Order: sequence, then structure tokens, then C-alpha cells
Amino acid sequence: MGSTFSQPWREMPKNNRGNLDYVKKYQPRNVDVQHLRVLLHGPVGAGKSSFINSVDSVLQGEITGRALTDGNLVEGSFTKKYKNYKITRQSDPNSHYCVSFNDIVGLEENRGVHVDDIILALKGHVRDGYKFNPLSPLNEGDEGYNPSPNLQDRVHVLVSVIPADGAVMITDEMVNKMRKIRRAASDMGIPQLAIITKGDKACPAVKDKVENLYKSKYLKQKFDGLCVRLGFPSNCVFLVKNYDKETSLKDDVDAPILCALRQIISVGDNFLNDKTRAVIGQTISQPWREMPA
Repeated sequence: MGSTFSQPWREMPKNNRGNLDYVKKYQPRNVDVQHLRVLLHGPVGAGKSSFINSVDSVLQGEITGRALTDGNLVEGSFTKKYKNYKITRQSDPNSHYCVSFNDIVGLEENRGVHVDDIILALKGHVRDGYKFNPLSPLNEGDEGYNPSPNLQDRVHVLVSVIPADGAVMITDEMVNKMRKIRRAASDMGIPQLAIITKGDKACPAVKDKVENLYKSKYLKQKFDGLCVRLGFPSNCVFLVKNYDKETSLKDDVDAPILCALRQIISVGDNFLNDKTRAVIGQTISQPWREMPA
């Protein structure tokens, strides 16, 4: 499990500055959107909230923990509400970076978040702060239902988060749920990526040296299996090690996080730009000013 290739099977940047500057300077080209909305979904304990905290830490320049996490998987998902996390700019406490994340209740066997709720969230129908009901999906007219979502309310990128370690069993039922969510996102044109977390817990070589993420033979096997099982192209899947017990930032931990984040922003902004072009190309049935015959 701890063996490695002599060369990485995906290159990591030698310097994080380029990706960090890209993320910090990003602004949506679509004027109707203030921030790119990214929805994270996956099994309970996959590391969705930890990934949000890790991104927040990298951009803040210090370890943070805004999205609460819990290592006890027996009690189910620690996340209960639909919450949007915006990341404050270091230079101005009153402004935010132009990418935000929505955490959601984890997928579980016979419980957890309803697939229909996630699809409603993709469409922008779930209000921020809505507390998910494991017994009943959200319906039109319920408190927490947004009947008239705009483009900012909608999800712009869907990210599947999968753990590499064996603490969470990815069952066929979970895979079917994730595929159903992905099909719905595809129907809406929403781009999709996947993040594999906890490589350091799954592979001793990575635990000893995070730079081995893309050298680990075990993680390459996990990577290939995920691509086949969930139907992701390999260039849409990224390995990361979330900040967990660290008390200070490390370049080798930042690098894969920033690589994944830059690609999330890139595909999301292309989606928003396509929406801009679609609006520009639309016409109304009757002219708003008569043309001479």
C-alpha cells in the first residue's frame, strides 16, 4: 500500500504563486454573478467540510476551521444545514473572494440527504440555512424553498468528494445516487469535477511525504477505479490532502488544493460565460421598435 512510482503520474506545480494569484484575482465575467457557487457532495465523512476549511486556510494564509467537522461517523453527517461559505479577503474584511462553497448533508445508506434535495439545490431552489429533513425532501411552498432562483442562486460547479481511505464504504447505492445527481447536473450543463481526499490516511508513503500523492501506486489504483465507477474523465479528478492536524500552512499541502481550486474556478467561469452568450443570443418574439417596411 505504501509503494510509489519513481516518477509522478501527474505533475504538480513547482511554485504555488501562480495558482494562488489566479484564485485571488478571479472575478466572474458574468455581471449577474458576484461569486462562483460550488456545491460539494459525497458520502458522510468524505472530507467536504474539511476541504472548505483547507481552501479557507490557504487563502487566509493561516489555519482556519469555519466549516465544522466531526470525526464520529456513527452518528451520521455532521453537516445539517445548507450553508454557503464565502471567504473573506485578507486585505479587506468587508469583501470576499469571488468563489464560495455550499456544504450539504452527506450521502448514506437508507438515510442522509435526499437526492431530490441536491437536485433542487443545483437549480437554486434551496435557500441558505435550510435544515435538511431526512424523512422528507423539500417541496414547493415549504419554508426554505426558493420559488424564483436567479443565476447567483444556482450551482455553477458540482464537485464529488470521495475519501481514499477505507473508513467510509462507497456502496453501490451511494454510487447510484451520485450518478443520478451527476446526470441531473449534466442536463443543466453544470460542469463536474471529483476530489479524492484522505490520501495521507490511505497510503503510508503519502503520510510521510505529501509530495507522493501522485506517486502512490495505491492512490493511482483508487483514482482509476473512481474514474470508471463514477464515470469521470481522468483530467476531472484531483487528489488533495486536507489540513487536519497541522497548525501551520505547508507548500506541499497547498499545491494540490490550489490545483483543484484553479480548475474548479476555470470550468465554473466557462459555464457562467456560456450563460452570458446565451442571453446575448436570445430574441423576443416581437420587435421592441418598429422597423420601416
